[in-house]
This record gives sequence, C-alpha cells and structure tokens, in this order.
Amino acid sequence: MQVIGRSARIARHHKRHDGAEINLTSMIDMMTILVFFLLIHGGFIRLAILELNLPASQSAPSEEPPTFQLEITVRSSGIDVGDRTAGLLNRIEKTDKGYDFAKLTDYLTKIKQRFPEKSDATLLLEPDVPYEVLVAVMDRVRVAEALDQTIGAGRLLKTELFPDISIGDAPALN
Repeated sequence: MQVIGRSARIARHHKRHDGAEINLTSMIDMMTILVFFLLIHGGFIRLAILELNLPASQSAPSEEPPTFQLEITVRSSGIDVGDRTAGLLNRIEKTDKGYDFAKLTDYLTKIKQRFPEKSDATLLLEPDVPYEVLVAVMDRVRVAEALDQTIGAGRLLKTELFPDISIGDAPALN
C-alpha cells in the first residue's frame, strides 16, 4: 500500500513540474557585463607594471670599448655603487635605522651630472634582501626627489636618473 502511495506522489510531482525550462538570459547578461568590465580594467593593470630590460640569453659579445656601466649592489650590510669595468665607486653602509636611501640618491645624482646621457643601471641583490628594499632602491635609482629651494615654493621636484633598470643576483663576497 505504501508503494502505491509513494508512486502516486511521484507521478503528481512530475505532472506539476513537467514543463520546466532553464532561463539563460540573465546569465548571458552577467557574462556580457563581466567581459566589458575586464576589458576596460585590463588597460589600467598594464600601467602598474614596470618593464625591465634583461639581456638576451644568446647575445654575442661586442667589440666596443668599455664604457661606464652603473652597478648598484644591495647587500645585507649596505649598498655598493660601482662601475662594472672600474670597480667599486662608493659604499653606503647600513645603519641601525636601515639603508640610507638619501645618501644613495645624492650619490646617484652626482653620477647623473657626470654622465647625463646615461639612462641604464644594473641592480644586483643578495638573496636575503627583502622585497621592500628592492622596490625602495629601484625607486631611488629611477627618480630623485628634492624639495624646491625657491622662496615659498614647497614643491617636490622629481629628476629622472636611470630609468632603464636590469635586475640580477649579486656576486658572492670572497
């Protein structure tokens, strides 16, 4: 008796819900909106990326005379500024407060005055240097910021230093 009652209930249920259809219109509308949203915001994401110039894996050595090649090596003990061919030019020691980015900016500004056409630099880091330090050094290598010294100015002046940055691993100390 119970089987008959159950099958009758199932038959009534199927009879009521027999013509059910799935409406995809609202889902298609949402997908269209999402596609336009992603296309519009995709252009803004590109602005936040800093492009780096890395050397090609199969680049042939050139026969040019050695020129000034700026290398900034960030170590856990300080920052070394040097020329790839001449060697170390200046060492900025790490203090108790951390890296002295103001001294780095001042020294890089002096180098830029001596080599105004130079726009590239190589940034070498030890493996234990934090990412925040990498970003701070890259910002200081790319742009120097200083307050305007004219009377009543109070503006922040930005000077381009070495915007073309290549990144690599620092050589081990002997």
